[in-house]
Amino acid sequence: MIENRKNIQSGWLTVRKNRLFLIIGSALLILLFIWLVKPVPRGIDRFYADQPYHFNTLRAFGHIPSGGGDTAEILGTIQKIKQGEEESWFTEWEKTGARVEWMGRSLTNPTSRGLALLRAHNYYRTAEFFLDPDDTRRSKVFRKNQEVFYEGLNTLKVDYKIIKVPYGEHQLKAIYFPAKGDDGKKPLIVACGGYDSTLEELYFVIVKPALDRGYSTLIYEGPGQGSIIREQNLIFTHEWEKPTGAVLDEFYNQYSQKRKIVLIGMSMGGYLAPSAAAFDNRIDGVVAFDQFHDYQEIAFHVAPGIVKHLYNLDFLDAINLLLKLKMKTTPNLRWGIRNAQWTMGVREPITIFDVFSKYTLKTVSANIKSDVLILAGEKDHFMPLSHAVDFKNALTNAHSVELRVFTEEEGGHEHCQLGASHLWQGVFFDWVEKRFPG
Repeated sequence: MIENRKNIQSGWLTVRKNRLFLIIGSALLILLFIWLVKPVPRGIDRFYADQPYHFNTLRAFGHIPSGGGDTAEILGTIQKIKQGEEESWFTEWEKTGARVEWMGRSLTNPTSRGLALLRAHNYYRTAEFFLDPDDTRRSKVFRKNQEVFYEGLNTLKVDYKIIKVPYGEHQLKAIYFPAKGDDGKKPLIVACGGYDSTLEELYFVIVKPALDRGYSTLIYEGPGQGSIIREQNLIFTHEWEKPTGAVLDEFYNQYSQKRKIVLIGMSMGGYLAPSAAAFDNRIDGVVAFDQFHDYQEIAFHVAPGIVKHLYNLDFLDAINLLLKLKMKTTPNLRWGIRNAQWTMGVREPITIFDVFSKYTLKTVSANIKSDVLILAGEKDHFMPLSHAVDFKNALTNAHSVELRVFTEEEGGHEHCQLGASHLWQGVFFDWVEKRFPG
């Protein structure tokens, strides 16, 4: 009996050991399998999880092809900034701008000096972006970015002329950049920005690429934009044909030569430019870069999901309270509402939706008779892609319509194809040459 018990215990211990070896062996095999098949580390596809911080970092990078930035300078700046920290965003970008400006002024070679000043301009422009509109530092750094921008152009001997445009009691601003050897056969590229762009930013977006291809360019800022809102407090108008018409009138007063005009509008300019083309037959081609079909619907798209439902039920006070609370924790919403309060004269967040309802192409698209190019990003964080299709289908009287959707695989999926300048510019200039051969 005792011998049997020992045999049983010995067998039980053997089984336990075998089970233990089996468990350890299996674990080792699993770890070996994981090690063998673990994914190879990949690069990042976002600088920040928060979209506004990521987007505006890409925006700074986007000026590099036109001489308005440098990779290491930008990376060195953002590594010190945590998303959502508006104060550190301003401080670090302003520091970089000042450092690059100082370096530029210490250089004797005019090309090196001029390019450094243009880069400083980009960093100063980026610095002020998230500041409150009534922050006194905003106007100060804006003046600084203008100062170094024009000094940079002058140092590089870029040919340009600032045009002061009469506009009622106010004055708009445009800049004409004549291309070398321009004989007037090529169309004039005219460009405006959008909801938050500055006039000088358009140099990097479209002017320099156009000049490189032999196209003269006229850029302008209207109500609600750049120096106009900062210095004259003139808010946006949905009747964009008025400032555009005033700019073209003054341009032809000074340059009588008539030529084809291609008007391109960036971001919210994707509404502004087509809305102007609907009422001004001097515009032969219009480009929505990107499409901006209906601003109220776009606002509902980026607002908390319940907002549109409550708005339709007329629970306006509840929406107003919800937006104010959400602004405290959501940088994108906070910035968007503050900018609307500043550039569109909005007092309470809830009134944004009523103001934005005026900015729609639904009622004017059929008036557009020019050639139209619509650019759209596959994963645009502002504009639903369906809006581009809606806009295309509404252009029932246009001379021609082309829609180009840029994919993530191409790298052009962001709003305004940020980070893929050469991609969208290649499409744009090919379209210009096809529709308006010189």
